[in-house]
Amino acid sequence: MGRISIGEKAIISQGAYLCAGTHDIADPHFQLKSYPIEIGAMAWVAAEAFVGPGVTIGEAAVIGARAVLFSDAKPYGVYVGNPAAWLKTRIFRTPQGDPINSTK
Repeated sequence: MGRISIGEKAIISQGAYLCAGTHDIADPHFQLKSYPIEIGAMAWVAAEAFVGPGVTIGEAAVIGARAVLFSDAKPYGVYVGNPAAWLKTRIFRTPQGDPINSTK
């Protein structure tokens, strides 16, 4: 219904639901409204996760399996649960196991 943009190398897993539309519950006619969803580069929306209208998922963020996200996810954040909550920061590693995006 609304625009959905998916960044380079982002992954949307099986059964994930990207919902870019809703209804105005204050309107007696219950009009449809659409709000864009933006998914950043290298982000991962895991299996059966739900992403609500108007949500932005930052670069390399992870939305865990069956998570329900109605607010923005910060870059490199890992979010789980219903409602989805920040769990930790995603850190990429080299094949040797060294952190790539660490503050060390």
